[in-house]
Amino acid sequence: MSGSILFNAIVLLAGAVICVPIAKRLGLSSVLGYLLAGILIGPYVLGFIGNEGEDIMHFAEFGVVMMLFLIGLEIEPKNFWQMRKTIVGMGGAQVILTMLLSYFILILLGLNWQVALTISMAIALSSTAIALQTLKEKGLMDTTYGVSSFSILLFQDIIVIVMLAVIPLLAKTDDIPPAATSVTTEAHRSLLDSLPIGLQALAVFSSVILVVILGRYVIVPMLRLVAKARVRELLTASSLFIVVSISFLMELVGLSPALGAFLAGVVLATSEFKHELESTLEPFKGLLLGLFFMAVGASINFVVLSTYPLTITGLLLGTILLKAIVLFIVGSIFNLKLDQKLLLTVGLAQVGEFAFVLLSFAFDLNILNTEQLDMMLVVTALSMTIAPILGIINERLILPKVGTKEAEKRPIDHIAKTHKVILVGFGHFGSTVGRFLRASGVEATILDHDSNRVDLLRKMGFEVYYGDATRIDLLESAGITEAKILICSIDNPDVAIPFAKTLIKKYPHLKLMFRAKNRYDAYELLELGIQNVYRESLDTSVKMAADVLANMGHRKYTVHRQSQKFIQYDEEMLRKLTEKPKDTKEYIFKVREEIKKQEEQLEEDLKRGIIDDSRQWNSEEMRLAAKKNGEA
Repeated sequence: MSGSILFNAIVLLAGAVICVPIAKRLGLSSVLGYLLAGILIGPYVLGFIGNEGEDIMHFAEFGVVMMLFLIGLEIEPKNFWQMRKTIVGMGGAQVILTMLLSYFILILLGLNWQVALTISMAIALSSTAIALQTLKEKGLMDTTYGVSSFSILLFQDIIVIVMLAVIPLLAKTDDIPPAATSVTTEAHRSLLDSLPIGLQALAVFSSVILVVILGRYVIVPMLRLVAKARVRELLTASSLFIVVSISFLMELVGLSPALGAFLAGVVLATSEFKHELESTLEPFKGLLLGLFFMAVGASINFVVLSTYPLTITGLLLGTILLKAIVLFIVGSIFNLKLDQKLLLTVGLAQVGEFAFVLLSFAFDLNILNTEQLDMMLVVTALSMTIAPILGIINERLILPKVGTKEAEKRPIDHIAKTHKVILVGFGHFGSTVGRFLRASGVEATILDHDSNRVDLLRKMGFEVYYGDATRIDLLESAGITEAKILICSIDNPDVAIPFAKTLIKKYPHLKLMFRAKNRYDAYELLELGIQNVYRESLDTSVKMAADVLANMGHRKYTVHRQSQKFIQYDEEMLRKLTEKPKDTKEYIFKVREEIKKQEEQLEEDLKRGIIDDSRQWNSEEMRLAAKKNGEA
């Protein structure tokens, strides 16, 4: 029964359902919950998942592919091109320095140069799945640390292609048994291996160009045809077809499927189907990534660990320490602030999932023996497992001290006494609010969690302070007990909504004004009892509609009054909806009812003259009238 697919599915899902909520309740990341679930149900603890765990790992790796496709959708081609120096600079520096240091250390430990070079290549790679999932959960993708991490990880995904090409050159052909050669040919070599190097390079380059052409001239028209069919599951099938097909194409030419999926995402980032693809694939990505983390946990071989405890512990600690030192040096070279360097150092210090591929490939070619392979696989899996724990230690014990020191350089006591407004988040939205307040003579205590941005804004003349505003101690030092208003311009609802709950509970005297990215976020904030919620697209979209009416000949004053009434009625409607039951059908019915009522109110206002149909604000008509009267 334990070999049944249905039984394995039940065990995996039950492990996730039990362990992940417990991890989140304890303030840990979901990644750690999945890893612990994998360890528990794996062959070395409870034994629910046995030898088939390796097959699960291969299937679950598709979650990494899908994650990179979705990340690519968020990066437009011009932005990706602007990142090229960071990708090559930071990524290249990290890989080269890590490989050099680890290679010489392994040589000193007595390994031959082929084994040392192979293991150093594996050590140079970090886990794309764990690092990017953590960035997403913490809402740090747009920070300096997030961009730096992504650049390094993307370079690693590119360079792994070169590593896979180099490993066969390290093996002695006469040492490779025929069985290993056939397995290697099937599992690790592409269709292009029989071609000369020049033609292989041309084929790889052509495949990348083909992905770009397909994205623009085949995939988008195909999605338009599918959309016209108005069949939801067909669009889901099309989304999966795109990712699977491009990944398969990349595998055929020897490229990383994850890299191909990322490139496809970048190509489709400017299409009208961007958000539809995101919403369709997100549940699949989350499920497959969770399965991947569980497979990593289940792959930890506790028999090998108990056989060589000191050796594996030494390798594990040495690997993490070496990578951390290199990452800290790279962060210093590229002028990252101390907090960003610490985040980068801890976030990428683990060995990555592609190490499983490299090490197994080297074993098939007789470069590594069984003992070396088993130990390095355990080190890789353990480093990925403890990565979230190291992140928690860094976040809760080290970064608060760094953040406090940074904040204490400014006259906090003076700010706490005189500034009655606290502004959290100083990105594009927050900086507009802050500039308008300052231009009107109102000073605010401004907090932002990106120290590089803080440093730049200080040079521009803004009194901005570094720190994570969701920390109570930082809010206290910013004078929240004496403040009257807190403005939250954080654009991540996963951060903003828990932050709002904390503020409501601890500071009931404070007037809260929250940014909401859309109607759904606003609805959730209103349900919490926050009355001052500002949808970032509402005023702009209504302003655009008003300008359309004005350009069609409608009176400008009338259009202005009409637009203000529309906003008023829309806000009232949203507040009414928060009082209704959350049943989907009833909610949709109420929305339709309220929209109809809103349109009827606006029409009645026009008829009753509440919205004045005068000639005010139409200055061109006034000038023409004055000119006509003068001539008369």
